[in-house]
Amino acid sequence: MGFQAVGICDTDLSHAEPGFADWLAQGLHGEMDYMANHGIKRLHPAELVAGTVRVITVRMDYLPADVRDSEQVLEDSASAFVSRYALGRDYHKVLRNRLQKLCDRISEEIGEFGYRVFTDSAPVAEVELAQKSGLGWRGKHTLLLSRDAGSWFFLGEIYTDLPLPVDKPLENHCGTCSACMDVCPTAAITAPYQVDARRCISYLTIELKGSIPEELRPLMGNRIYGCDDCQLHCPWNRFAKLSVEPDFQARHGLDSATLVALFGWSEEEFERNTTGSAIRRIGHERWLRNIAVALGNAPGSEETVSALKLRVNHPSALVREHVAWALDMHASRY
Repeated sequence: MGFQAVGICDTDLSHAEPGFADWLAQGLHGEMDYMANHGIKRLHPAELVAGTVRVITVRMDYLPADVRDSEQVLEDSASAFVSRYALGRDYHKVLRNRLQKLCDRISEEIGEFGYRVFTDSAPVAEVELAQKSGLGWRGKHTLLLSRDAGSWFFLGEIYTDLPLPVDKPLENHCGTCSACMDVCPTAAITAPYQVDARRCISYLTIELKGSIPEELRPLMGNRIYGCDDCQLHCPWNRFAKLSVEPDFQARHGLDSATLVALFGWSEEEFERNTTGSAIRRIGHERWLRNIAVALGNAPGSEETVSALKLRVNHPSALVREHVAWALDMHASRY
C-alpha cells in the first residue's frame, strides 16, 4: 500500500487526558475551537466509532525529492517558504485512499469487519496512538519521531473491531536535546512537549482566520504556509527518507517561487494552482495576508513595494490591513 511502517494498539489513552485537558484550559489551542468542542472524546476512540477495540496506525514518508533546499529558501527573503508537506498533493486524499485499499485487502482475506479510516480528519489523537502502537515517540516539538525516519511523515489510522495483537511503545530518545525549542522563530514551544499554538507560525498561517498579531509578524520571515524549523533542526531527521510518492513531489514550482510571483496570483489562479493541494483550505484572502507579511519582512525593492501597492485597495479589509503594515515596514526602513 506504500506505507513505511504499521503498528497496532488498544484504545486506552487515559494517560494523555490530564495533559490535554490542561493544554485546553490554558487556551493554548487558540482559535482551534474544534479541539475544545470534541474535548476528551479524541482520547476515547470507542466513543467516536462504536465497537472500536484496536487502532491500526500507519506511517507514510512525505519529504519530497528534487526540491530547493529549505535552508536556502529561508535565507533568501525574496523567496516564499512553503512547508514541505504542502508542496505536493493533499495528503488527506492520498492516505485515505491507501487506507481504504488496505481495509479492502483485509476484507478479502477475512471477510467483512468493522472499521473506519482517518487521516487528520476527525477528533483523533494521532500522535498518542502512533506512539502507543510503537511507530515512534513524541518529540519535544510534539511531533512523532522515529529513529529511522525522523519526523517527515504523515500518519493515518484505522479504527477497527478486530481484537488484534498489540505492539509495544518505544522509549523516548530526545534526551537533553532542545534544538527544536531553541530554533522556533516565535518561541512557540513553551516547554518540552508543549506548543502554544497562538504563537506557532503553522497556526498563524493556516488555522488563524483573522489578523496576525503585529508583534509576531516580523518573526515569520518568508514563511507563507506552515513552518518546518523545528523539524529542520532535529538531529533525528538526518535519518529521514525521501518520499517515493509522485503525489508528494513539488507542484507549480512552490519550492522555489518568489513572494512577488505568488502575491500576483489572482483568485482564479490560486484556485487553479491549488487544486488537490492542502493549501486550498486557507483560501485566496489568507494566502494574500500571509504573503503580505512576508513581503513586509523582505528587503526593500521597487518590485516588492510595487507588488504591495497593487493590493492596497483590495476588497478584503484583512488583506488591506496586512498590506498597509508591510508598506509601513518598508517606509520605516528608508
